[in-house]
Amino acid sequence: MAPAADHATTTGLDSRKMAIWTFIGSECLFFASLISTYLVYRGKSLVGPFPHEAWTSPAGQHFEPILEIKLVTVGTALLLFSSLFVVIALNGAQRNRRGQLLTFLGLTIMCGIFFVGMQVYEFTHFVHEGLKLQTNLFGASFFTLTGFHGTHVTMGVIWLITMFILALRGKVTPEKALNLELAALYWHFVDVVWIVIFPVVYLMK
Repeated sequence: MAPAADHATTTGLDSRKMAIWTFIGSECLFFASLISTYLVYRGKSLVGPFPHEAWTSPAGQHFEPILEIKLVTVGTALLLFSSLFVVIALNGAQRNRRGQLLTFLGLTIMCGIFFVGMQVYEFTHFVHEGLKLQTNLFGASFFTLTGFHGTHVTMGVIWLITMFILALRGKVTPEKALNLELAALYWHFVDVVWIVIFPVVYLMK
């Protein structure tokens, strides 16, 4: 296989790394627009359920604040730890430490799966509580913003699972560690985006 230098650009960086950074840059603009839209519509819903306030409908039905901050805090903590785990896994790949690579890549995947499962539970719970995409401005902006982020996390989990399978087969060697590094860059991106989304959606009242 051709050495990585054959893929170098005029900047001296590998063309694949340049491609992932360009993709991440475009995704930053995409999420910036979604977060801005959420902030514009925050607090402007005319009907409930609301994220932080109790609400009684005209029919007399009472709704508690709908966000479950404790559960999401646990998911957030695991997602942040997963960024550390994927760095340790990458270090294992670069140093040809297969056990370290598999252990911490597996932990990263487990954290990602928990986070996606948490979002599925949260969405299902919200629908049962009467909050849907078309219910109010909060529902529309919330499901759009967090739904797109959850989709990106799911894509990242699939990518990391693919790398885990390759690692099991001994195909993530120090010479091919860049393949895992690209996946790790994407994973860091979804983590950083959530660091912004979490306080904006769940903590700001």
